[in-house]
Amino acid sequence: MKVPSPFPTLQKLFQKLAQKRVVRFLGGGGVAAAFNLILMFSFVELGGWDTVILRNTANAISIELSLLLSFFIYRTWVWTGGNWRLRDVLLRQLPLYHLSAGCSVLLRIFAIFPFLDWLGVSYGVNTLIGILVSATTNYLLSDRLVFRSNRPELRPESLEPAFANASDSPRRDEDKAQETVRPVSLFSLVIPAHNEEGSIAETVNAIARVLDDRDVRYEFLVVNDNSRDRTEEILQSLSRDNPRVRYVNNYYPNGFGFAVRCGLEQFRGDAVAVVMADGSDSPEDILNYYDLLQEGYDCVFGSRFVRGGRVIDYPTHKLLINRLANLFVQVLFGLRYNDTTNAFKAYRREVIEGIQPILSHHFNLTVELPLKAIVRGYTYVATPISWRNRKAGVSKLKIKEMGSRYLFIVLYILLERWLSRGDYVRKTPRPQPHHFRVGVVSNDSISS
Repeated sequence: MKVPSPFPTLQKLFQKLAQKRVVRFLGGGGVAAAFNLILMFSFVELGGWDTVILRNTANAISIELSLLLSFFIYRTWVWTGGNWRLRDVLLRQLPLYHLSAGCSVLLRIFAIFPFLDWLGVSYGVNTLIGILVSATTNYLLSDRLVFRSNRPELRPESLEPAFANASDSPRRDEDKAQETVRPVSLFSLVIPAHNEEGSIAETVNAIARVLDDRDVRYEFLVVNDNSRDRTEEILQSLSRDNPRVRYVNNYYPNGFGFAVRCGLEQFRGDAVAVVMADGSDSPEDILNYYDLLQEGYDCVFGSRFVRGGRVIDYPTHKLLINRLANLFVQVLFGLRYNDTTNAFKAYRREVIEGIQPILSHHFNLTVELPLKAIVRGYTYVATPISWRNRKAGVSKLKIKEMGSRYLFIVLYILLERWLSRGDYVRKTPRPQPHHFRVGVVSNDSISS
């Protein structure tokens, strides 16, 4: 019996990979890097440029020539069919390409490397992540700045299937949306609370007033996370006064992620929002989340750092680390959404069921939930929100303790995206909203 050769299958696989732009980009970068090494060897070993000044000169020349080579490789192999007019190449494309490459190197040297080193990440892992981030940054900037004339129309993340039937009339699309969108009849609010006696009553009552004014059917599920103050006593009083408020004691070990997971296992609504107990999230934004879910989106993600969003009394050092961490996530996943680390988000029930199993024990859950939803193919909309620093109590987030855990969960989901071959991507047709948008203000309002 003749055994079929595996080579035709491998050949098809390589041909399929070669058609992907990002693979060609990495291949071209590898060729340019090899060219850089060959030039350095030629200058130093063969040419005798063996003094400090000559080696630095050789390094500068090698980098510049390899950059020029990579530019022409990308122009002819990755982003093909572009404008080859000499004036445009010399005065726009090449300067922008140098800017793109320079930004990726600066990001690695002055942001990613020091941040990961501060978190205690090993030198080897730090270097690999730095290379990955630099390459991704260079790719994104090249795609959006240097060769943008050839770039296809940019559409909101995870909403590409909405454009599949572009030939259909608007009326038909609207009719389909009306048939498939399922309304949220009960809206759940999961609130983890650890030693929040100074905030929890005010937080619950403020949200309840706003939702009652709009006659929204809602439930509060407050998870008492092993509090040692009067939090449970206050929750007992709240549940007596308002039958829509109930609380449970966290049956997992103490931790923000465990408390949220406990709530996500027991909420009763068609959709759920994770809300902080310290009153930092605006009740009006919660109402906006509810309205956007009713339009048919699977998820609603708020951003404090876009036009229309705002932060009040945000500690400066935390703000800086927040922006660096979110930029890191944006670059790795190619997102325009810029506030992934914020816990305040809303999800339909099928999303929570579809992103299982949830792994995070701590605040890294704030990243796991939205990234898994995006990677697994659920639709989302981003909208401006406001955030106010707590008035009472102490923040439970310890940045240095959480840093490596955030990194773990981000890399875990990135590996799922790259290697799982779509095993966890949503298989059933997704209900589409009436209006596809990223941000309430404008489509570019969540760009980083």
